[in-house]
Amino acid sequence: MIKTAIVTGAASGLGYELALLLAKDGYNLILIDIDEMNLLVAKQNILGFSTIDVKLIVKDLSEHNVAESIFKEIKDTPIDVLINNAGFGLFGTFSDSNWKRELEMLQVHIITTTHLTKLVLDGMIKQKSGKILNMSSLAAFQPGPLMSIYYASKSYMLSFSEAIANELKGTGVTVTALCPGPTKTSFQDVVSNGSTDNKITFNMACPKKVAAYGYRGMHQGKTVLVPGMFNKLLSGLPRFLSRDRATSIVRRIQEKNRDI
Repeated sequence: MIKTAIVTGAASGLGYELALLLAKDGYNLILIDIDEMNLLVAKQNILGFSTIDVKLIVKDLSEHNVAESIFKEIKDTPIDVLINNAGFGLFGTFSDSNWKRELEMLQVHIITTTHLTKLVLDGMIKQKSGKILNMSSLAAFQPGPLMSIYYASKSYMLSFSEAIANELKGTGVTVTALCPGPTKTSFQDVVSNGSTDNKITFNMACPKKVAAYGYRGMHQGKTVLVPGMFNKLLSGLPRFLSRDRATSIVRRIQEKNRDI
């Protein structure tokens, strides 16, 4: 029986790489993104090597109740995998940054992701199987001055994923939080859009490798995935340093990247 997977933020970056992996394993795909042109390119690339069905949904995930709108389009399709990948960053002090853009980030990272998970989860529980992969970040493990809302939203996603993963034990449904460090995707361009240039180059990972790591871990039912030994070390720093010290270190790293 052919299975179906949803991927948000599928037009490029980690979402696209994860969609490729799903296609290679024979999953029918529902790809969601605001970028219609690149979403069409992604579909063409996938159909170049696969005969699966690929449905495209062009939506702005920062809109109110967009998860419900998406679910109305797919509610008759059993979902086996949900990958909540869509997201973006914004650099700058909280007092100076753009509230409209921050509100959009909170909507994408927290509200839409949580709502879509809730809507899809009921069917997974009823069919006694399903896998959910939520895109968190290395940023989830400590506060992040100069990207305060981004770090806080990714911390929410990590905590939320761990909590419901525990609740779902024994149901056949697993939840995984993927927490990559800086990865070479279009995310860097979005971070710097309309703000101080802050294209991070330190400890930059390959999106194909990060996606493959997350994909394997999701299928293994792991709850938290941190790709890379250096990132694992960084994720553990708040356990050994005071929160104030860890926050100060992040601030210096952010300021250094701003000056690159």
